[in-house]
Amino acid sequence: MISIITPSFNQADFLEETIRSVLEQDYPNVEYLIADGGSTDASVDIIRRYTRDASPQLNTRLNWWCSEVDAGQADAINKGFSHATGDIIAWLNSDDVYLPETLSKVAKLFAENPTAGIIYGDVLSIDGDGNPINIQHFSPYKLNDLMAFNIISQPAVFMRQSVLEQAGYLDLDYHFLLDHHLWLRMAQLAPIVYTPQVLAKARYHENAKNIAYADRFGKEAFKILDWMETQPLMVNILRDEKEIILAGTHHLDAFYLVEAGKMNAGLKAYWRTFRYNPKTALKSWKRILYAFLSLLGFSSIRKSYLKSRQKSLTRMDAN
Repeated sequence: MISIITPSFNQADFLEETIRSVLEQDYPNVEYLIADGGSTDASVDIIRRYTRDASPQLNTRLNWWCSEVDAGQADAINKGFSHATGDIIAWLNSDDVYLPETLSKVAKLFAENPTAGIIYGDVLSIDGDGNPINIQHFSPYKLNDLMAFNIISQPAVFMRQSVLEQAGYLDLDYHFLLDHHLWLRMAQLAPIVYTPQVLAKARYHENAKNIAYADRFGKEAFKILDWMETQPLMVNILRDEKEIILAGTHHLDAFYLVEAGKMNAGLKAYWRTFRYNPKTALKSWKRILYAFLSLLGFSSIRKSYLKSRQKSLTRMDAN
């Protein structure tokens, strides 16, 4: 059994595509749960279309849902966790989508990796209209890599339910890196496994947290860094790899500052990254150059580059 949870709040523009991407999977044993935060748009009407009573002809349908005021995204997801009964569990935000056959691939990967606590893959970034922007390629990471803020993309992350229960649910004190905090806790308990397959699409639009609140992610990264010092398994890693981990923390801060359009602050954060570990900073030389050129008034260069890359991805998708 694979349990998928969708937290939702006023995302009617995207919600139905998310729901269908789960219910139309070819994998036969799916449990789907939606925790809505009391939406005031058409979200509840959309959710009701996929309940047993409203659509008895559907082969797959919602197993559980609610619509009530909650304490935010983490609280909504935790409600879903508490109702889920699957051996494999994940959440899919209400503006993201799974690719066809994703859940079949994931089930096979967990069967092939019986000790894995987390299995994750690559993600296609799309805009608000569903047009491709970029493919997020990752690498095989271990606990020390996650501690250095090598981020994996949440829509393509799947967890073994037994390891999640042992690690505990999402911490309500985190709002932006709540997923990364959970991965760190689970990676202390069981291996994490990477598959070089695109498993999901992550939607980037003006109301998405990673766009609307981009400058707040770095603050939570430093909060997680402080938390790491309280974890017995991480203390030795922090001591042995302190400069790499500090570089990774500043690197994440720099990324989101530039994402928020704060180029001057972003470049300062990249400089701090370089001071701790030049290799970490130089991975983002294109983004550093973009931030520098933007300060000089040449931000249109990046827009032209993004348009050409989007056309290339569109041609790939068509083929």
